[in-house]
Amino acid sequence: MASKTSRDVLSRGLGVLRQAIREQPRIFSVAVVGSVLFGGMIIVSARVVGSVIGEVALPAIERGEVGAGTLALAATALFGISVLRVAGIFGRRLGAGYMQYRLQASYRRRVTRRYLELPLSWHHRNSTGTLLSNANSDVEAAWYPIAPLPFAVGTLVMLVGAIVSLFATDWALALVGLAVFPALFALNVVYSRRMAPRQARAQRLRAEVSGIAHESFDGALVVKTMGREAQETARFAGRAGELRDSLIAVGRLRGIFDPLLETLPSLGTLAVLVVGAFRLRQGAISVTELVSVAFLFTVLAFPVRAIGWVLAELPRSVAGWDRVRRVLDATGEMPYGQRVLDRAGAGPATLTFDDVHYSYPPAEAHPPGAQVLGEVGFTVPAGRTVALVGPTGAGKSTIASLAVRLVDPDSGTVCLDGVDVRELTSASLAGTVALVAQVPFIFDDTVRANIALDRPGVDDEVVWAALRLAEADGFVAALPDGLDTMVGERGTSLSGGQRQRLTLARALAGRPRLLVLDDATSAVDPRVEAAILAGLRSSTAAAGVPAASILVVAYRRATIALADEVIYVEQGRVVARGTHSELLATVPGYVDLVTAYEQAEVERAQESSYGDDVAPLPSGLEIEVDR
Repeated sequence: MASKTSRDVLSRGLGVLRQAIREQPRIFSVAVVGSVLFGGMIIVSARVVGSVIGEVALPAIERGEVGAGTLALAATALFGISVLRVAGIFGRRLGAGYMQYRLQASYRRRVTRRYLELPLSWHHRNSTGTLLSNANSDVEAAWYPIAPLPFAVGTLVMLVGAIVSLFATDWALALVGLAVFPALFALNVVYSRRMAPRQARAQRLRAEVSGIAHESFDGALVVKTMGREAQETARFAGRAGELRDSLIAVGRLRGIFDPLLETLPSLGTLAVLVVGAFRLRQGAISVTELVSVAFLFTVLAFPVRAIGWVLAELPRSVAGWDRVRRVLDATGEMPYGQRVLDRAGAGPATLTFDDVHYSYPPAEAHPPGAQVLGEVGFTVPAGRTVALVGPTGAGKSTIASLAVRLVDPDSGTVCLDGVDVRELTSASLAGTVALVAQVPFIFDDTVRANIALDRPGVDDEVVWAALRLAEADGFVAALPDGLDTMVGERGTSLSGGQRQRLTLARALAGRPRLLVLDDATSAVDPRVEAAILAGLRSSTAAAGVPAASILVVAYRRATIALADEVIYVEQGRVVARGTHSELLATVPGYVDLVTAYEQAEVERAQESSYGDDVAPLPSGLEIEVDR
């Protein structure tokens, strides 16, 4: 079983290296030429050193003088060889480094591009730590053997040349070489076999440690407020300890094999001297040949290690490559069509759901295949506002995701202006509809950058128009640097309501014809929310931000009352539709839900009015109330 595993790792590892060579053939050729030049000069230098010792140094010692011309010729030869060896080293290292970093950059882009192509359901099944590891350490691990690969290829060429040189010198010395070189290769194979499971486990633990760290940092507020610092530290320390032990196991194995790999060439050199002395006494070889062979074994020790480096890194490379391929080969992306909606003077868009059914993928559903939506059909007419209301788990957020095509229905159609969203190009869909999600996401950048997102045509005038419509221009203008204020990671310097209004302004700056709000103003004061929705409904929206149709997931009575129509959903189905007052008069479930939401709002307002009686917050923990 171990032998089979070793062969499998070696075979798959060589496959990864072949993939690298296919992708970067020219750079690899440059690196190999440099390595072959270096290896060739080692063989030549062995001959030259032997000649210098046997034909220059020893005769000079016997005569008691050194000829200037002979000495100059020897020095010139050694200098020329050194220059060529340096040129070989430069070409090899430059080519190998350039090849390795190009492959890493290319596959980081491919992995990231694939992340953006895959649906949200795939992302929900993979932790953030794993995804970060795939794009970073796994890519690095996959191409780690590229650095020594050209050196190893050049070394193989050099070994063939060395064996030929040995046989041309003496058969007995050649047999010593034939014994040492296979022994080195066999030792490297054993090393690779034992290293494979250790490297794979270390690579997996790297991803797990990254995931735990990301969760702890991202959930710092929960960790601190729940007093879980010690537990989270212990959880991280436990997995970090496993990674430490795994890396120590890798280092321990290297500590055992590295001395052996260093010792074999030295033993070979010793064997050459013993056998060579015997052959010299027999008159089979000369001093020049003995010195050349001994020197060759001495200088071969380091290049031969390059083969060991490649073989030693193959297990890690295979582990990283498997994790990268898992992302690149993942299925489930949603291909876009070729249809384009004309935005020029088109006005607000019409959204239509026609007999839409949707179930979560088996890996996410409980029970598997459980239906989330069934027979959902409604229309958001151009320029109108429709509110989605329903209890938790009714499918409101899923409807919002379908409207902007984050997911596709199992059956039925979702259309914009009569065109199935699956037929639209990515650019046309993004330019027509915008989603403002429940949880606002803010980039660690300036206010301007967060709203404009480098989109063409979104200048400061459009940014300020979007901010005014989102009722955010006041607090942005009051910031220390206005639009140039850095807001921190995830907008930590802003309140929850401010973050929500910035994300709303970001969506509005793209001039969408349909705006989908998934409880996007829950952290905003009700009066501010009413002003925002009233502005969005107006056909005379702020300059630079045209009016749009609106689909809003709503909870507050004041918000719902602003809608032209209310769609009431329960258990994934449309139960009733009509105006707010009509549903209050005819649907008991709707009345109970809205009343419950309203009562919760009243209780929160009463609690906030007792602020003077509430104990002060611990030092360093502040909550900013949105105004």
